[in-house]
Amino acid sequence: MTTVTATPTAAATARRPEHPIDAPFLARWSPRAFTDEAIPRDTLLGLLEAARWAPSAMNAQPWRFAWARRGTPAFDRFLSALAPANQAWARNAAALVAVASREAMELPGRPGPVPNASHAFDAGAAWAQLALQAQRWGWATHAMGGFDAARAREALALPDGLALHAFVAIGRRGDAAALPEALRARERPSDRLPLSALAFEGGFEGAGT
Repeated sequence: MTTVTATPTAAATARRPEHPIDAPFLARWSPRAFTDEAIPRDTLLGLLEAARWAPSAMNAQPWRFAWARRGTPAFDRFLSALAPANQAWARNAAALVAVASREAMELPGRPGPVPNASHAFDAGAAWAQLALQAQRWGWATHAMGGFDAARAREALALPDGLALHAFVAIGRRGDAAALPEALRARERPSDRLPLSALAFEGGFEGAGT
């Protein structure tokens, strides 16, 4: 597998953290424009390998991924489950990954599976590791919650007991000029709320505002 360590991007230099952090957290953002470069199978599996090593409650590892590369019938099925607005640009991605998680887990000494209250939380941790590994290798990712749940269940052959959370488009970042006009102005790194609006010492008083 050939890997590339990305150099600092415009996102990493334009974003301004309130406290010192490592560059990859600033460099990762969610573009919609992709080139026509294909992603090698081993590279895609490497991104999923990074996700595999995420932390989870009781080491239950509830995350499950389904993937398809552009130019395959599976990719077309995945694409058909997306909201039309997402299909318009995600069709150019090198790959689509569906992110799901098991809603139950097995515990030592307990007969049968029990509900896993943190399955979605843990799947989010796995997706974040995929995204950061992709950025480090020079690939862009964009997660999407806009999809038709019924169509996605059929397209993915999603079994009972799996909750589908998102699709992720993966590719080399392309030129915004290739996007539909309505999306071009949005093709830039987004900002974040101030830390004081997100983190509270001693409790959550004021967090609901």
